Amino acid sequence: MRIILERAYDDSKRDGVRVMVDRLWPRGVSKERLHLDEWAKSVAPSEDLRKWFGHDPERWEEFKARYFEELEQKSDAWQPLLESAWEDTLVLIFGARDREHNNAVALREFLENQRKGDGSN
Repeated sequence: MRIILERAYDDSKRDGVRVMVDRLWPRGVSKERLHLDEWAKSVAPSEDLRKWFGHDPERWEEFKARYFEELEQKSDAWQPLLESAWEDTLVLIFGARDREHNNAVALREFLENQRKGDGSN
């Protein structure tokens, strides 16, 4: 299983199953440029959680805990991503500037926990 992250604004376009995991489309980026296989809005954090977090690193751990709770309630949204990661490289595409504190980073951790079978945060 391999899950890698790619910022929508970067030029590198890695091979694999390419999935945008943000609820909002990144400004100034065309859909053609990203070569997406899917735009999985359903795995993005809720609007309320996204706004509360505001990419504040001090809220990172609490954001992950809340986001993981949301994901637990919608396995039908993330299960296909996990299956894709088993079959091919899964490329999670995000628009945030902060490469360490964003929903794609948290989603990768969540999926890796599911892969291990522990589902822990």
